Amino acid sequence: MSDTAPRFGMVAGEASGDLLGGLLLAGLRQRWPGLQAQGIGGPRMDQGGFESWWPHHKLSVFGYVDALMHLREILAIRKQLMGRLLADKPRAFIGIDAPDFNFVVEARLKAEGVKAIHFVCPSIWAWRGERVQKIRDSVDHVLCLFPFEPALLHEAGIAATYVGHPLADAIPLEPPRGASRAALGLGEGDTVVALLPGSRKSEVRYIAAPLLQAAALMQKARPALRFVLPVAPGLRALIDPLVPAGLEIQLLDGRSHEALAACDVTLVASGTATLEAALFKRPMVIAYRMHWLNWRRISGQRYQPWVGLPNVLAREFLVPELLQDECTPEALAAEGLAWLDEPERYARVQARFVEQHELLRRNTAQVATDAIAQVIGL
Repeated sequence: MSDTAPRFGMVAGEASGDLLGGLLLAGLRQRWPGLQAQGIGGPRMDQGGFESWWPHHKLSVFGYVDALMHLREILAIRKQLMGRLLADKPRAFIGIDAPDFNFVVEARLKAEGVKAIHFVCPSIWAWRGERVQKIRDSVDHVLCLFPFEPALLHEAGIAATYVGHPLADAIPLEPPRGASRAALGLGEGDTVVALLPGSRKSEVRYIAAPLLQAAALMQKARPALRFVLPVAPGLRALIDPLVPAGLEIQLLDGRSHEALAACDVTLVASGTATLEAALFKRPMVIAYRMHWLNWRRISGQRYQPWVGLPNVLAREFLVPELLQDECTPEALAAEGLAWLDEPERYARVQARFVEQHELLRRNTAQVATDAIAQVIGL
């Protein structure tokens, strides 16, 4: 324990980064109770005493089309952010994911003598491997969520530490199914399907409609099914018009973890939520759609057949992935119902999720804090 309380610059660019940032701040404060942290964050970081100069949703875009639409505002924010951080330099800057935004900030601060740490290794193992050069030029250290990532970075001369995934520490090994169902007004005997269409506006625009239409098909086939959909802050106005007439569904204000703990199966947008579903031991159908220009660019640069994190960790298709043109209501409904009809497959994938949970549980906040302390010499 050091009496010196450092000041950190931090940037999280979306809801998943805000979640990671909030968990990291808890570990940093345990070591340095008086630390200051400033920059761009969300409500979870703010709860940990973070000073948000801009809210994280200002950076929450996906793909080149969406980014171009908001480019002027994003560039203005980045310029002002770097100006403030250079005028009063922090002990270190921690960029949480959002690599396209954060690498520019990190490179500039690193050149000015500020230690640059990036939390979440970009998925160079999945696509755009050329980014490794950008990582090497921009940062002093990378905090990796997955065990296979540090070796890839070390080969490129980049210092890195495997810290595990903080969600694996935050989510219990035995999900609170009963308590979560009671909190959501669901019966123990109900069969529950959770829909998670994503936390970005661009994701909701492309993914929410097929998920909701799939739910309507599932309800038509099995009227007793119960449906819940956690709505990310600020997105209710986008979701409401997409609910099919006659679909009985419970829209929640957030509460995604309760929904995952309570459900039997989930239809979920590819991203961090797929890992959360695996940690809650819930079989899933992974869905993703985007602007066709974004898809055309990304699909041609993929190195592996999997995009969902549970499948990436397993190196096989543990759960189905329905992407772009395959992401239809009919296919989603069929795969969702299949989980309910195949109990042996259901139990087998749950056992694999337990293994993944144990692999990723590393007391991430403390391990990451120790690595940061070593980088900054405190």
